[in-house]
Amino acid sequence: MSKIQIVAGIDVGGTNTAFGFVDSNGKIVAESSIQTHSEQNANQLFERLFAELNMISRKIEKEYELVGIGIGAPNANYYKGTVELPPNLNWGFVNVLEIVKKYSPLPSAITNDANAAAIGEMIFGAAKGMKDFIVITLGTGLGSGIVVNGELVYGADGFAGEVGHTIVDPNGRECGCGRKGCLETYASASGIRRTVYELICNTNTPSKLRNISFDQLTAKDISDAAASGDKLALEAFDYTAKILGLKLADAVAHLSPEAIVLFGGLALAGDLIFVPTKRYMEEYMLNIFKNKVKLIPSALPGGNAAVLGAAALIWNELKKSK
Repeated sequence: MSKIQIVAGIDVGGTNTAFGFVDSNGKIVAESSIQTHSEQNANQLFERLFAELNMISRKIEKEYELVGIGIGAPNANYYKGTVELPPNLNWGFVNVLEIVKKYSPLPSAITNDANAAAIGEMIFGAAKGMKDFIVITLGTGLGSGIVVNGELVYGADGFAGEVGHTIVDPNGRECGCGRKGCLETYASASGIRRTVYELICNTNTPSKLRNISFDQLTAKDISDAAASGDKLALEAFDYTAKILGLKLADAVAHLSPEAIVLFGGLALAGDLIFVPTKRYMEEYMLNIFKNKVKLIPSALPGGNAAVLGAAALIWNELKKSK
């Protein structure tokens, strides 16, 4: 009996690194995670990671054949195989694919987490069958992956698609990138928290959120409050949606996608974010694009989405090489 082909999908995070063995249909046949230990260098992480991967691989090798390795990581460069000055990791500039070669001769590929999410949606998720779409990841920051004519857009240097660092207000909120007014400082889990505290400071609107310290406040607290009718929380969602809708209308003018997929923690707020964002997007849209572009949620299962995205990356590379 021939073995079923699988790939390893690896998602490197600042706290944990998750991985799974995934077949060509997106089924995860085994998965686990290890602590990243962000203070360590990349060689130390991959030494520990491949010890775990090899241990699990040996348990399933009678039934499955490992054929490739896909990696999603912050500030990853698809062209060079590098990770360059990642936030929350003490790596500096490192060639990850060269490190992987020490442990495995199999084909491998790396990209950033938002690009991996876009390929995941195209291969396994909400964008199946689409050739032109944008994935927006609404997590701690705002990431994006852009697919045009069935191909992920990397640009000349491998870093295309930084929608989160397009500027809303040149004199606006300070961003982790060192500039002011980037979209992700408004439309993200951390952005909506900042909006809530601005509203707390600048209005007298009653709200249960006034009793939560900024350090303790989460995007889920805000969505729970909004769902129960809290006016300040609803105003925060409306403000977030207005800015996001404006910038998505700009993205549509550049790219004319079939759909925009919202992915990540803030997208889990459902209609609280989708309905006003769609309304504002249409309001700001160039007439020739009005009512043409779908705004849809991710179809990747939340807990496994990043691993599936990394797996989809290498499945896509293997398909292109045939």
